[in-house]
Amino acid sequence: MHILQKILADRDKPGCARGVYSVCSANEFVISAAMEEGVRTGAPVLIEATANQVNQYGGYTGMKPADFKEYAESLARKAGLDGDMLILGGDHLGPLTWQNECEADAMAKSEILIRDFIAAGFVKIHIDTSMRLADDDASARLSDETIAARAARLAAAAENARRSEQDASQAARQPLYIIGSEVPIPGGATGEDGNYNIPGGAAGEDGSCNIPGGAAGVGGESIDHGVRVTSPEQLLSTYRTFRDAFERAGLGGAFSRVLGIVVQPGVEFGDDQIDEYDRGEAKRLIAALPECGGLVFEGHSTDYQTKYKLREMARDGVAILKVGPALTFALREALFALEHIERELLSARSAEYTLSNFAGELDASMMRKPGDWIKHYRGGGPELYFKRRFSLSDRARYYLPDPTVQRAERLLIDNVNSVNIPLSLISQYLPTVYTAIREGRCAPDAESMLKMRVKDCIADYLFAVTC
Repeated sequence: MHILQKILADRDKPGCARGVYSVCSANEFVISAAMEEGVRTGAPVLIEATANQVNQYGGYTGMKPADFKEYAESLARKAGLDGDMLILGGDHLGPLTWQNECEADAMAKSEILIRDFIAAGFVKIHIDTSMRLADDDASARLSDETIAARAARLAAAAENARRSEQDASQAARQPLYIIGSEVPIPGGATGEDGNYNIPGGAAGEDGSCNIPGGAAGVGGESIDHGVRVTSPEQLLSTYRTFRDAFERAGLGGAFSRVLGIVVQPGVEFGDDQIDEYDRGEAKRLIAALPECGGLVFEGHSTDYQTKYKLREMARDGVAILKVGPALTFALREALFALEHIERELLSARSAEYTLSNFAGELDASMMRKPGDWIKHYRGGGPELYFKRRFSLSDRARYYLPDPTVQRAERLLIDNVNSVNIPLSLISQYLPTVYTAIREGRCAPDAESMLKMRVKDCIADYLFAVTC
């Protein structure tokens, strides 16, 4: 049994973890922070690459699945994390980035995508076929039957790739699947008001999901801002439809390795709004979970929930808690804080130092190539300027790999590391990191402080899944 299966199978036993959290990011500081926490706690570290980040064409990171695996493993070695404690997952694997193409082309590319993830050694596979494709009826809800049939097709591709790899290497691991039809948009929702993407059907330029009638599913219970908790009826329909589609495709063995099902438990975030988990609103959904053959729920968009809400979710069956933008948001906060420290200490020493202008370079990069934020933020010039920097949706994360931003980041780190930083400045701009330094949990160098700020966020997830 894979370690992930064991954690989820034992989650109701005394003394066992209540679930796992999943880091959905390709950022080096974020991944390294998670791995260092894994070394400290002895818990496995689950890192997932999303299909628009990593795919057979390189994605926006420039990495193919095999490249990402090598990258993650190199960071694990640097952190001292045992390779057996690193779990790699593929997130939203399906036609996410090809939804403007017809089914034949989009699904053919999706099969290659999922085969490449399996061949590279990724184990946790989230199959996402919830988005409409170019030749689907734009006026009708995409049926569970269509979504499930496409998912079974991709599962077949994964199983064939696994068998091929197993012929070459007996060390190949069997894929563990996540299914569902009510899949939140990768990276948080957006809409006409800049907060939530709630059209009458498909939703989102970067992950148009099948979200009829609101933010999550027919028959769901509505909560603030239009987010709808998945209804028990929709949950059970989805489960049974996927089960039947897998069986018709001769994939009963693969379905036995389905770990969880993606639902909308009532959590979402936008530019400056957070929908918190409400046990009362989700109780009917939670009560229906035992009818799903031992599966758990996978919760997307759990970013910015409090640690207490996250713990409630984990105890209610949302045993896989995915987080991404909140981690890079914390990193961006720390980078901006370091730039304030840099200016306080070095602005009067212009003959010796060139200041990084990190925030300025980041915004300039976003303005040069607005494709990754312009459809997600609404408003006039000043409002857009604010959102580019401070939106909880954190579209700025797409620009951190930009070469000019990377150079500014490196200069910022070098500048900060070249001087002794007074504790009073760290307290002023990074108060939680100041406490960690005083307690001996963090070194006072730039890299350690950046990772410590990310660890602040990770701590909430560790709290949630710890007994």
